[in-house]
Amino acid sequence: MTSRFRTARQRGACLIAALTAATALSSPQAKAETTPPRFSDGFGLTVTSQPRWVDENHRTFVFSVATDQVPTPTLLPGQEPGRHAVVVTLPEHYDQTARYPVQYYLHGHPDRPDAPWNQRVVENATRGVPLITVQPNGSGRGWYSNWVNPGAAGPQNWETFHLEQVIPFVDANLRTIATREGRAIVGHSMGGFGALHYAEHRPDLFSYAGSFSGGLDLRNSEVRAAVVASEMNPGSGSPTVGAEAIFGPPVWPFDGVWNAQSPAQHVASLRGMGVALYTGNGGDLTVNPIQAVLENRARETALVTAAHLTAAGIPFHFSDYGDGSGWAPGCTGKHADEACVQADMNHFVGLITRHHA
Repeated sequence: MTSRFRTARQRGACLIAALTAATALSSPQAKAETTPPRFSDGFGLTVTSQPRWVDENHRTFVFSVATDQVPTPTLLPGQEPGRHAVVVTLPEHYDQTARYPVQYYLHGHPDRPDAPWNQRVVENATRGVPLITVQPNGSGRGWYSNWVNPGAAGPQNWETFHLEQVIPFVDANLRTIATREGRAIVGHSMGGFGALHYAEHRPDLFSYAGSFSGGLDLRNSEVRAAVVASEMNPGSGSPTVGAEAIFGPPVWPFDGVWNAQSPAQHVASLRGMGVALYTGNGGDLTVNPIQAVLENRARETALVTAAHLTAAGIPFHFSDYGDGSGWAPGCTGKHADEACVQADMNHFVGLITRHHA
């Protein structure tokens, strides 16, 4: 593992102060909420199902919304037409009189925000931490972007949905600290791309950004192939949309959108923000080779991003943990390894809750 986190004393102090204030305001005697909050429509979102607890722990609830920005998302198994599941994990002893920072966690492909493993990762990492975590639907293949050629799929404006609708909607319905200093964003795989992509586009919204094994370099032909492959039906292998649907044609000289939307080369707007990159190397490439190769290639994009951050003089943290044996028990350095992602999330939550002098 390598670590290159260089920080000025001022950077991150506001978010840490927010977390400290939330801890001070939260009553240690407070009990877990017996009923989840009820949400009101707003900011272009219509609540199609009110929050319900996912289990008896009463920390994580799920609700669904509809939006004209993505009225008909391409569906994966378990998803409902026209409905976007959003999952929220509250702090233990959530206090209705306190205000809490928010972490937005973006899932990967072909994942869902309400997948049980995402709940485990978030709840484990935030145990004892006064932090709200929100996981919005990314469709499994939305790529956290406003598609340029959605065609028959209809509008697929994921960036608008998340940044201009979900964030103010959450701030209006929960006890959040509704400022840049009270917000962080992170994601795994496709979601790691989305987290840095969103942070670069809207640095006014986030004080920290992180990527867990994200495909961060859209100029890389292997990443382009992975994006196009994600648009296929897993059973038949037939495309759900055209190869040019999300970012336009993936070949020169028509690939201008791919180049413009690539997080690796557009890091300048991250200056003044906490940035963290996490990656393994796939470990033994002969064991679970698909997940091994995916991680190995994602690592290459993290290295490119790290090089651009270094060249720009932007402080960042980089955990490059190889085969995972020194990162966490059970971590194999592969792409969708829960033990690795859990360790990534534990560390990232630590970064946004500790002051690094």
